[in-house]
Amino acid sequence: MQENQLSMSVVVKAFELLGFFSVDRPELGLSELRRLAGRDKATTYRHLEALESVGLLEQNPVTKQYRIGPVVLGLAQIREATTPRRAGALTALARLAERTGETAHVSLLSGAALHTLAVQESSRHATRVIINESNLPLHATSQGLAILAFGGADLMQAARRRLIRFTEATPTTDEALDAAVSVARQTGFGVSRNGFEDGVYGIGAPVFDHTGAVAGAVAVASVSSRMTEDLGQEVRAGLVEAARAISSNWGGQIPAALETLWARTLAPYSDQERSA
Repeated sequence: MQENQLSMSVVVKAFELLGFFSVDRPELGLSELRRLAGRDKATTYRHLEALESVGLLEQNPVTKQYRIGPVVLGLAQIREATTPRRAGALTALARLAERTGETAHVSLLSGAALHTLAVQESSRHATRVIINESNLPLHATSQGLAILAFGGADLMQAARRRLIRFTEATPTTDEALDAAVSVARQTGFGVSRNGFEDGVYGIGAPVFDHTGAVAGAVAVASVSSRMTEDLGQEVRAGLVEAARAISSNWGGQIPAALETLWARTLAPYSDQERSA
């Protein structure tokens, strides 16, 4: 039993290395991966060798750095063909961007890693948030905080192990992370003001699939100086609509307890609409 658990731990740690690659960081060397993973050089190298042996990673013959291997492309095509999650989110994202005038994006949870699935920008403002990152940290983004609030305890444990500082506003202690997640649990929305990138205000909501578990999140990213109380409530109302639509398209539905939280958070906004 212990041997099986040890083998599984090795597999998990090897696969965690894949999460450090992104569009902005398509190639990484052994030393950088060792530093990012917080492991010794020999252990990191063994994990890289394992991933390379099955085609999940390959080495650039010129730079000797590692990059995503050809097997991933085939897996991604199979995934999209059998579970077209990106296609199931595009219409909802377009409506969300149009309604709020801000950048809407949806991410997919894979294990403890959060990956950008689709982005829809609005043309309403000349200055808008551009989403370049393909991998998003759980602790520093509105989407990640929404997922941590309504996902399993294992996600919180994974987030605590990677409290990397991106800005002065990034939660980098257990106490700060707990406080941010608590807000999401009380309101139904994750909020990150300058947590991942200075000048960006994000609000996110979780989405669910056929398993009944959190499968990802949808969010709106606005220029911080443009975020007002009214816009924030409009964004939240739009997120509720988008989260319901995306969850339905992914074979899931919003839990009743979360619907109750959303109704409570949006109640003042709904009252204002009725009295207008």
